[in-house]
Amino acid sequence: MGQLKLASVTKNFGTAKVIKPTDLSIEEGEFAVFVGPSGCGKSTMLRMIAGLEEITSGSIEIDGKRINDLPPVKRGISMVFQSYALYPHMTVYENIAFPLRVARMPKDEVDRLVLKAADVLKLRERLDHKPGALSGGQRQRVAIGRAIVREPQIFLFDEPLSNLDAALRAEMRVELSRLHSKLGNTMIYVTHDQVEAMTMADKIVVLRDGRIEQVGSPLELFHKPKNRFVAGFIGTPNMNFLPVRCTGTGEGGVTVALPNGGGATIPVPPAGAQAGQDLVLGIRPDDLRPAGDTGGLRFLADVVERLGNQAVIYGNCEGDATAQICMIADGAIDIRPGQALDIGFDPAKAHLFTAEGDAFDRQVDLRALAALA
Repeated sequence: MGQLKLASVTKNFGTAKVIKPTDLSIEEGEFAVFVGPSGCGKSTMLRMIAGLEEITSGSIEIDGKRINDLPPVKRGISMVFQSYALYPHMTVYENIAFPLRVARMPKDEVDRLVLKAADVLKLRERLDHKPGALSGGQRQRVAIGRAIVREPQIFLFDEPLSNLDAALRAEMRVELSRLHSKLGNTMIYVTHDQVEAMTMADKIVVLRDGRIEQVGSPLELFHKPKNRFVAGFIGTPNMNFLPVRCTGTGEGGVTVALPNGGGATIPVPPAGAQAGQDLVLGIRPDDLRPAGDTGGLRFLADVVERLGNQAVIYGNCEGDATAQICMIADGAIDIRPGQALDIGFDPAKAHLFTAEGDAFDRQVDLRALAALA
């Protein structure tokens, strides 16, 4: 069990509407990630689900039961916060066992549940240690263990990895994915890091200014973003956006003039496009290539980051400083800041947006993407 449904949920702080009317369903056993920039409302939404914030209007249901008026302890959820919130004078065992002792559970049952959680989280040998003797990753696992022992229907995670260094974050991402596979519970995870969202989620919920922009699988959001905001937020480095002008439409798609000469036909349904219309072309950095034979662009590099097997190159279209470009190339590419390079792209992998930011529909087989996921 652990199906969650939000129906027309809103949250106001005085006259400020921080969560606009929101409808969302998360199925039993899904790993859903709320992602978006700071201030978009993702943590507020999580806190409303947890019962730590009152909703202004709407309804929240778990397994068909309305929980608006239930206190957090009665909702069948456990929450892991950004800070570990461990008791420094207690051992790992005592920290994990604390909510069970508050609930006056029998000692034998406490022992069973704590040891079970410790085995899942690889903490058995640390049960007698205090938090001060643990690494950051181990402390976070203790906080997760304290949530596990309550055997909730739904786990809530509020940016639990943001206090860890880069290497430990990567390690804990893998651990959380393994934990989800073992437990099978519904998990809702909040982060501003789209890499965490892409690597862990079954379902991503992209938020902006208190409103859901798009809901879908990681591959669906990557290949078929609904608008320019989602396209720019999902993917690292960010998608390139180049101003273009429509020069014609046909069965093959929409033909556009590129910033510094040349043109390309983007294979998207041309409905709504017309000659002379200003559009935006989206190209991911790893879809650009040197000396491309299609959709030629003249690229002027200004920063080159060498990462070993890859080089990340930043610059702009020669003659148009506003057309900023990031390109991922082979690590051995011979290019230096100030050097110009002819580059190209596959139009079938490009995205096209209206000036207002709405995406033209791309011909992508979502069933094939679902099979990969």
